[in-house]
Amino acid sequence: MQATEKKRYEIRFSGSGGQGLITAAVILAEAVGVFDGKYVCQTQSYGPEARGGKSKAEVVISESPIDYPKARHLDLLLAMNQAACDAYYRDLPAGGLLVVDSYLVEQWPTSRIVAIPFTQIAKETFGSPLVANMIALGVVGRLSRQVKPESLEKALLARMPAGACAVNQEALQRGMEEAAKINLDALPRSLQHDDEV
Repeated sequence: MQATEKKRYEIRFSGSGGQGLITAAVILAEAVGVFDGKYVCQTQSYGPEARGGKSKAEVVISESPIDYPKARHLDLLLAMNQAACDAYYRDLPAGGLLVVDSYLVEQWPTSRIVAIPFTQIAKETFGSPLVANMIALGVVGRLSRQVKPESLEKALLARMPAGACAVNQEALQRGMEEAAKINLDALPRSLQHDDEV
């Protein structure tokens, strides 16, 4: 399906509670909707455990009004741990892109993948794993090509407490730099699940 025919672009952030995935999804949605002026819908769900339970957040982006708020045909899946990768990768259609935190995801079921050690970069560069979500957001924002980088920064600064803005902004920028190293055209065109080989 050509880009002009497909009006929706669907992203799922997945991992565990406490990884900041919902915050990342909300910032992306606000960047797209408030600063880029596109139609957007953001939904979320997580287990009864606030931390450690399964967590996912979805962002649906469109040039026209959105009739259904949840993702039906994912374009990009971010998996921040192995459980999320195992649980959700089958929701990706043939042309979808899987992005994983290679520090926490050791096995991936497809060759159409971008693997970046978000948590390791956060620990080594920023001294805390807490900004791994902003590094991942920078990567997702750039690879999806659905949001302007400056809009992501504006949305981040609008949502974060003043004392946390600088480190999160640096982490977001680092994610964009990591994504700039990725050549999507070099990846396989179709998603191939491990049981199809």
